[in-house]
Amino acid sequence: MKILHTSDWHLGRSFHGLGLLAAQSEWIDGLVEFVAAEGVEAVLVSGDVYDRALPGVDVVALLDRALVRLTEAGARVILTSGNHDSAVRLGFGARLLERAGVHVRTRVAELADPVIVEGSEGFEVAVYGVPYLEPRLVADELGVEEAGHTPVTRAAIERIRADLERRRGERSATGAGALHSVVMAHTFASGGISAESERALAVGGLDVVPIEAFSGIDYAALGHLHGRQRLAENVRYSGSPLAYSFGEARQPKGAWLVEFGDSGLTSVKEVGWPTSHRLAVLRGTLDELLGDPELADAESACCQVTLTDAERPQRAMERLRTRFPLTLSLQFDPAGGAERAATTYSGRLAAARDDLEVCCGFFDHVRGRGPNDEERAALEGALDAVRLAEAAQ
Repeated sequence: MKILHTSDWHLGRSFHGLGLLAAQSEWIDGLVEFVAAEGVEAVLVSGDVYDRALPGVDVVALLDRALVRLTEAGARVILTSGNHDSAVRLGFGARLLERAGVHVRTRVAELADPVIVEGSEGFEVAVYGVPYLEPRLVADELGVEEAGHTPVTRAAIERIRADLERRRGERSATGAGALHSVVMAHTFASGGISAESERALAVGGLDVVPIEAFSGIDYAALGHLHGRQRLAENVRYSGSPLAYSFGEARQPKGAWLVEFGDSGLTSVKEVGWPTSHRLAVLRGTLDELLGDPELADAESACCQVTLTDAERPQRAMERLRTRFPLTLSLQFDPAGGAERAATTYSGRLAAARDDLEVCCGFFDHVRGRGPNDEERAALEGALDAVRLAEAAQ
């Protein structure tokens, strides 16, 4: 049996103001092709299906098409709500969707109600979908006195273990095949590495859930962290399908292909497919970046550029975009910056001999370079005009 572990689709997300819906649609095209070619029985989406609680009409339409195409490819789809989703809206029509092979888990009451996926050798896999558990909202329902991520997650897994034990006992009594388990959870587990594109689940990043909370589960399909990660052989994050921050530029993106046999979990493999959404992180002087032939691949990528020119170049963004049109982030780290920073602005003001030097010092402080001849002449003209106006009064 093949199960594809994905998460954090964040449909409708933008990247530094650039809409990503076309790239997300492209990724879904690859997903459907992979599912059909590999004969995947179930596709998991472990939370953050949408990027916001109120997704746009075109975003909802993209998910609708994706679900139809995946089920037509022969897979069942199991989705849970994440901290970006509206659980109520995502869960609308869940019982009706289930008849078409799309299983949505957004309520605490359903977390111990698994989706049973049948294997060809007589075994089955029970997939438990745990929605994002906001501790202050679910603690009472889970019977937890302390409203924290760890206590509510432990309580949820205990309910799942109890249901799993009951089902295994019933199957054993009737001589049925083995029953294996998968838990989908949207949480921050210990050992995971976060990315800047994620929304914190707790103030200060506290209340990390220990991976021991998932002991006794054959495979934990986690969501929330955007980097594909292996915390244990059977506890993993699939990561987001696309890079949603420049910090993810070098991360491989895709999913985990999880395979089960009669004896249990048999393999977990990295899988992925390319999209046109690519990132490049560039650093150097403006002339170096504009002239380096080895940066040809970056010409069609979303770029974050750090310029190291000693003086901030004029029209830097405009000039960069003549070669790298998708430059979305521009930073400056001038050579000798540490030495320049050692001379404080207040120190420059104290040393200024006249109004023109005060203006030139401010120009240098803000722009990272002193004014050129034309700019200096403009400053002199403005100061002369002020002096004349004062004299006239």
